[in-house]
Amino acid sequence: QVQLVESGGGLVQAGGSLRLSCAASGRTFSFSSYVMGWFRQAPGKEREFVAAISWLGRTLYYADSVKGRFTISRANAKKTVYLQMNSLTPEDTAVYYCNAGASVTTVQTGNGYWGQGTQVTVSS
Repeated sequence: QVQLVESGGGLVQAGGSLRLSCAASGRTFSFSSYVMGWFRQAPGKEREFVAAISWLGRTLYYADSVKGRFTISRANAKKTVYLQMNSLTPEDTAVYYCNAGASVTTVQTGNGYWGQGTQVTVSS
C-alpha cells in the first residue's frame, strides 16, 4: 500500500511563496521508480495538472499557468517531492494533491496514487 502525505499549505498574500511537500511511504513502494506529480483543484473546478518530475528528477513538466513561477523537485533518499510556489496569485487558490505513477502519462492523466491534499489560499 502506498501513502502520500502532503504538507506546507496555508494562507499567503498575493506575491508570496509557499513550499509544499509530499512524503511517500509504503512497505513495497520504491519511490525512485515512480514519476511524481502535483495537481490542484479549485472550488467548482475540475482537478488540473500542475507539474511532474521524472524518476531521477532530470525531466520536469509544467502546466502553462505555473511555468516560471513553480518549481518541482524531489529527494529520493527522503522519498519526498516538493513544489516551490512563487509569485502566487489568488487564481492559485486550490487544494493541492500529490500523485505518484509509473510513467509521465500515468501521472499527467490523473491516474496512480493520490494524497489527501493540502489547502493553499492566496489572498489579494
